[in-house]
Amino acid sequence: MSHTVGIRQAQKQKTRQALMDAALALLEEQSLSSLGLREVTRAVGVAPTAFYRHFRDTADLGVALVEEALGSLHALIREALAETGDDVRIERTVALIADLVRTSPAHVRFVAREQHGGVQPVREAIRAQLRLFGDEVAAAFAGEPETRGWSEEDLRMLAGVYVDHMVMTASAFLEAGPEGEERVSSVARRQLRLVSLGRRHWLD
Repeated sequence: MSHTVGIRQAQKQKTRQALMDAALALLEEQSLSSLGLREVTRAVGVAPTAFYRHFRDTADLGVALVEEALGSLHALIREALAETGDDVRIERTVALIADLVRTSPAHVRFVAREQHGGVQPVREAIRAQLRLFGDEVAAAFAGEPETRGWSEEDLRMLAGVYVDHMVMTASAFLEAGPEGEERVSSVARRQLRLVSLGRRHWLD
C-alpha cells in the first residue's frame, strides 16, 4: 500500500513540476497576469481541472515559481558572505549571479518582470525573498569590524544597497547576453568595491 502511495506522490510531484516548467516557458513571451491556466495545462497535456490539484490559481503558481527561482539561493548567498576579505566576497557574489543567469535565464527574467508586475501575491513573494536576503546580508555585516558601531537602520540600508545591486546585476547579465558577461562582471565588481570603500568610512 505504501509503495502505491509513494508512486502516486511521485507522479503528483512530476505533474506539478511539469506545470511549473510549462508556465515558465510560456512566460518568456508574456506576463503572469495574461497567462491562462488552460494554456499551461494544454502545454503539459492534462485536463484543466488537474491544475487545481496543485495550485489554487495562476497567482499561486507564480508564487511557487518565485520560491523555485530565489529560495535555493539563500544558502549560496550565505556561503559568499562567509568569505573573508572584500575582494574574495565580491568575486564570489558576482560569479554567483552570473552563473544563475547563465543556468536559469527564464527564472531570472520571470522575477525581473514580475517584481513590478500586476499580480500582487507574486510581487509580495518576491519582496519577501529579497527582504530575507537583506536580513542575511545585514546579519553578516553586523559582526564585522568595518560596521562596528553602526545602527540597525544603517545596517539595513547597507544590506539594501547590496540586494538592490544583486537584482540590478542579474538584469544587466540577462540583457547583455553571453558576449557581454565579462563587461557586466567588471562593472559589477567595481561598483561593489566602491560600496565596500564607502562602508569602511561611513562613520568618519
